[in-house]
Amino acid sequence: MRTIAVTAVAAAMLFSLGQGAAQAATPERVQVTGEVIDSWCYLTEIMYPEGSAHHLCAIWCAAGGIPVGIKGDDGKVYTVLKLGADTTSVASPGVLEIQSRQVKVDGDLYVRDGINYLTIGKIVSDQGIVNLTHDEYGIQPFGE
Repeated sequence: MRTIAVTAVAAAMLFSLGQGAAQAATPERVQVTGEVIDSWCYLTEIMYPEGSAHHLCAIWCAAGGIPVGIKGDDGKVYTVLKLGADTTSVASPGVLEIQSRQVKVDGDLYVRDGINYLTIGKIVSDQGIVNLTHDEYGIQPFGE
């Protein structure tokens, strides 16, 4: 009987601890401006991760399933979960098209455990690749 009581108390504690984790994050409608980045190279600094030098590598990473982000002009990085009506989150054709570009997007921001997640409703503006880094760094991953 004591084992059952201890098990019941432990289960109740786990259930109550899990309540906070199970609650969905509440989205905030935002507009974000910044450069679309490959999160793996940006995080690891395995190579120069920005601009025209990294464009080809960023496309390969996104096509391979590495999460895409936006390095915002506000200094924050936003992990892109979905772009518009795309039905796939891995190798999304829309995400591949905007890789390394300077964009302004409207979307829903979810913040959980200090991480910014973004579902993009629409691209407000696309200035193309404006961060010209290839002269200085070569074309990554084969650059200088």
